[in-house]
Amino acid sequence: MTDKGQMVVVTGGTRGVGAGIARRFLAAGARVVICARRPPAAPVEVAGIAAEFRPLDVRDAAAATDFFAEVAADHGGIDVLVNNAGGTPFGLLAETPAARQTKIVELNLLSPLYASLAAYEVMRRQATGGAIVMIGSVSGTRPSPGSGAYGAAKAGLENLARTMAVEWAPHVRVNTVVLGLTRTESSHLHYGDEEGVAAVGRTVPLGRLADPADVGDACVFLASEAARYVSGAALHLHGGGERPAFLDAASVNH
Repeated sequence: MTDKGQMVVVTGGTRGVGAGIARRFLAAGARVVICARRPPAAPVEVAGIAAEFRPLDVRDAAAATDFFAEVAADHGGIDVLVNNAGGTPFGLLAETPAARQTKIVELNLLSPLYASLAAYEVMRRQATGGAIVMIGSVSGTRPSPGSGAYGAAKAGLENLARTMAVEWAPHVRVNTVVLGLTRTESSHLHYGDEEGVAAVGRTVPLGRLADPADVGDACVFLASEAARYVSGAALHLHGGGERPAFLDAASVNH
């Protein structure tokens, strides 16, 4: 597979990280379909070329099966799926109702499973196979206070991707991009004004939050011929990770 001309589906691709991913594939010459429950506020486009929007509730397994079959029929196949749809509100575990916890796990773990199964049914019949990219989170690799169910789901997602990579080889490659702090149009809800966003960015070794375009570039790479021997991998896109808290608490400078 090559980047140019690929048929790419990005779930949750109407805004934020998903829109950034879609734009980077468009810039690479791919044809892109984005899906969400509601259409984007403005077209997701690059240089006048827009991603095609189709509605889908990714939590509905039957709807996902129909969606991928229809996209494949209309576009002659599907080369790449990026499972980006996800997220969570802040909520301590003991203060969050069980029903809300269930919905968080459904969105962040079961929905990517449903979409991947539906895409696999298309990809396994193609001579060129396909590539699936999961959008994970550092919340799945460390304690995640305030987003415990989300972190657990993201941890499960990374394991799921590794299993898919084994079961579906050699026809379909499956990898995960593990995101750290990322700047989107909703960053102010978490970090406050521009000064707050900049202050949070300074806690990252590379000195800033990730941009959706950074995420998109990683996804384009993992879907490309350049990554033809990469499967079952987790690419950590966190700007160097988090500085250990004990370094600032210690009285001895190193």
